[in-house]
Amino acid sequence: MSTTFTTLVDGKTLATMERVLNHSIHNVWNMLTDNSKLTQWFSELKVEDLRIDGTISFDMGDGTYEYMKILDVQAPYLLQYTWAEDNVRFQLSEVDGGSKLIFCEEISKVTEHTPRDIAGWHVCLDVIQAILDGEIIEDRTKIWSKWYEQYKAILQ
Repeated sequence: MSTTFTTLVDGKTLATMERVLNHSIHNVWNMLTDNSKLTQWFSELKVEDLRIDGTISFDMGDGTYEYMKILDVQAPYLLQYTWAEDNVRFQLSEVDGGSKLIFCEEISKVTEHTPRDIAGWHVCLDVIQAILDGEIIEDRTKIWSKWYEQYKAILQ
């Protein structure tokens, strides 16, 4: 899977990752929106209200939560929500033998934290694919570290 970075007209940066998965669009959608599956790949997230203007919560691990607003939802094809100052979008389409998942993060300002986020999303997509394939990724941190270094070099 490759990641592309595009500078948008408004100066924002768009990070795009694409995966072709050998699984139905409905199984992939459930990984994104069913809390019992969502927590398998991003344990801090929880869908509170799956609708436009609904919320997804992020457990900060210290008793506090961040709440992201759902900007668009078109089951089982599109889920878009705020991510701090940015927003993320998961777009699904059917392809022969499975589905295509396109993940985008629209980044308002690239900071030294950006490579961490992008590496994190990269690992999340790896984990989604592994779970759907019936596999386990033992050391997510090791994989994250590899991608973090690569994204840091690209985004400096």
